[in-house]
This record gives sequence, structure tokens and C-alpha cells, in this order.
Amino acid sequence: MDPTAWLAGVSWSAVAWTALGLYALTVAAFLVLENRSPQSTFAWLFLLLVFPVGGLIVYALFGRSWHAFSRERALTKLVEGSTLGARTARLLAEQPSVLAMLARGAYHSYVPLARMLWQTANAPLTIANRLDILQNAGEKYPRLLSDIRGATRSVHLLYYEWASDAFTEGVGRLLGEKVRQGVEVRLLYDPLGSLTMLSHRHVRWLRSLGVEVHPFAPLYRLHTLGYRNHRKIAVIDGCIGYSGGLNMTEAHLTGPAGFTGWRDTHARVVGEAALVLQAVFATMWFNTTGASLFDERHFPEPPADVPVLPIQVVSAGPDSRWRAIRLSYLALLSLARHHIYIQSPFLILDESLSEALKTAALGGLDVKVMIAPRGGELSPAYRAGMTYALSLARAGVEVWFYQGDYFHAKTVSIDSAVCSIGSANVDIRSFTINYETNLVIYDAPTARRLEADFEADLRKSVPFSVAGYEARGTAGRGFDSLMRLFSPLL
Repeated sequence: MDPTAWLAGVSWSAVAWTALGLYALTVAAFLVLENRSPQSTFAWLFLLLVFPVGGLIVYALFGRSWHAFSRERALTKLVEGSTLGARTARLLAEQPSVLAMLARGAYHSYVPLARMLWQTANAPLTIANRLDILQNAGEKYPRLLSDIRGATRSVHLLYYEWASDAFTEGVGRLLGEKVRQGVEVRLLYDPLGSLTMLSHRHVRWLRSLGVEVHPFAPLYRLHTLGYRNHRKIAVIDGCIGYSGGLNMTEAHLTGPAGFTGWRDTHARVVGEAALVLQAVFATMWFNTTGASLFDERHFPEPPADVPVLPIQVVSAGPDSRWRAIRLSYLALLSLARHHIYIQSPFLILDESLSEALKTAALGGLDVKVMIAPRGGELSPAYRAGMTYALSLARAGVEVWFYQGDYFHAKTVSIDSAVCSIGSANVDIRSFTINYETNLVIYDAPTARRLEADFEADLRKSVPFSVAGYEARGTAGRGFDSLMRLFSPLL
């Protein structure tokens, strides 16, 4: 048959409809087999069918499940084949007895939380720790720089934001000095989080000093663009660890434009929990560079004089089978019997967390949530948060707006007994597509100190008013509601 005649007889509309039908069936089958929630499945199906090209791009940036990222088997083989294999096996074998120890003490009510975090996040319950709460950069930065000066083996830094400014120039000179002393210095930064503040010149300068510097998930890898490292971790000699909300930028000392300062919370820990933070860094380093840090010299035995203070280092990300940090929040809310204090700059909830907070308040618990009314960057996430604040306030949750300084703390405290300090905001992005790390701390004195700071912050805050919000113009409330539609991506 003449090919020209055959082509002339083809019904191209039929071909187009057939191709569209096959595309729709393929997309539907793929999404159904992922076993997402019905709401999520229908939302992605709608997007991919109505906007095929744009939908595929958005799905690649934000929608893939943990199977697309997981390197769990590779990491397991890496650790098992290293000098840490025997210690790791011993740690696994000891966890049941460590959890039983918690069950025999004052924190027996929280054993289900600890067991769940061990099962979902492989977060071992560490016992021997010393922890200091560091409120604001004025407390964190001097302690961190002092610990770096005392480093003898390694300095490992993992930050969402690393800036090029006078403060980090000083940090860089200190890091270069440590390299000259024979200390191994490694730095991972998030290229999207640092995009507007970190210059190529600064990175080249750090490398010229001998600092090993790498961006986590470079921006040219478009398939990982939406999945960011939001952690803020430092580990010194494998013995001292830092984790919380503070990045490395002079703006944390002065506050962004339009604010009088920066309000944040970090934790410094000495002991077994620092080793787990070291493992978090080593995992990120391996995923970024392919080089292994899993050996005894990077994981020394903790100091013998460290007191008993139970901590779980809970990490989660798009490569996690379970949304462990989100589950930790749900478990903490369910275990509360008297009060719940939460701090987060953002308030973007899924239905489960929203209902849990409302249930606690309607059941008579004292539930207070402190958020930022605005930020130094674009405002959509803050505007979307107003709709969630309205819903919570109607159920009796006290929502407070921190005033003056930019508010960036990420803490939870329950009944003056158990608390959490970390990098995860109370928002869907932190719970699902960011790499985050929180410390869950089973210690009443620590929880009481954190709550005392919360109560001091209340004196610098104003309450959210349902009547005041409803009195706003329709256009303003409409914009907030529109931003809520996009809130999972904000």
C-alpha cells in the first residue's frame, strides 16, 4: 500500500482520542496502585487529566511517593558492611529493653509514642544525654563557634540556608583554621533555600580553605527540585550535636527587613543523641556525594559522665515510608491530658491534625498555638494559615500572633512532661516533602523550661480574634481561602 494514501485515510481525531484514552487509563492505574487517600488520588487525577504537561511537571516536583527516593537498602548494606555493623546490630537488639526502661519510669504513658517512632522512623530511644535549650541566635551561635574551636576530629554542618555575609565570613575563617589543624570539615547546604543569599564566590572561597562544600539536590536536577533539605544540624567530633530552627545567616541576629529581630529555638545535645544526628548527616552526605562516613572514627563512644535524659532523634522526608514527624505530632496530641503548647511560623494542617487539635480543645484541654502573622518573604503561606487559625479558634484553640521579631520557632510541649524541638513547621510541606529532623525529649525539667519560654513569648503576642477576622473585607478573606487551595505546596 502506498504510505501516502494510507496516511491520508487515517482519522487523526480518532488517533488523538485513542492516545488520550490510553494516557487517562495509564495515569488512573498508576495513581490507584499508589494507594493514596481517595482525596489525593482524585486531586492528582484531575490535575494530570486537565493539564497533562503541567500536571506531569507538578507531579515530578511535588507528588512522587517515597519509593522514588528511597535508598534504604543501599544504606543498610553500607552500614552492615562497615566497622559499625556490630554496634548497629547491638543497638537494634537493645531497643526493646531500653523501651522497657522508659515504661518503668515516670514516662510510662509515653511508651506508645517512643515505640511508634522506633517502628516508623528507626529512631532509637537514646538515654545518656545532656541537653541545653538555646533561644535565638544570640545563644546558639556563640556556643556553636566555641564547640567548633574545640573540635579535634570533624565538623559537620547541614543547613537549609547558608548566607554570604559578615557573620558567615567569620565562620568560614574559623572553619579554614580548623582544616589547617587537621580537622575534617564538611558542609551541605540547600541550594534553593540559600538561592538568594549564598554567592558562588563564597562557596569557592570555602573550598579554597579546604572545606568540603556541596549543595544538596542541585537545582539542575529538576526531578528533585521540590524536595528540599530543611534540616539545620551541626555535629562536632560526633559528640556534640545541634538541631532546631536556626540557619546560618546574620539575619538571625538582626532580623529580616521590617522586623526588630529573629525569634527561634535550637537545642544543643551531648551524648548518644549526637551520634544519631551524626548518622543523619552521614546519610545526607552519602546521598549527595556517594562517599561513606560510616566508620568508628566518626561515631565515638559518648562521654561517660553524661546524665540520663531520654531523647529520640526523629527524621523524615520524601524517602520515608512513614510520615514519622507528622505521626509524632498526632501521638503527642492524643497523649495530652492537660495542655498543649505549639510554636510554628506556619499553620497549614491536614484534616487529621486539625481534628486532633479541635478535639483536644473541645475536650477541655488548654491548647495554645503561636504562629507568625507575616514573614520577611512572600506571604501566601501566612495568608493560608489564617483560614486554619479561624477554624481552630472556633473550636476553642487559642491562636496567638507573635509581634515585633520574626517568629520562626518550631516547638511542641505536652503537659510539662514531653516536648519536641526541631526543624519541622506545622505544615503539610514539612510533614511530606521536606527533609526534617526533630528531637522528641522525655524530660519534665526540659519541658517546663520550654513552656516557661512559651509563656514569656505570650507577653509579646496578641490573640487571634474570630470576630476581627470575619470583619475583614471579602476580598482579603477570599485571597486567604484561595491560598489555602495551594497550601500543600507553600
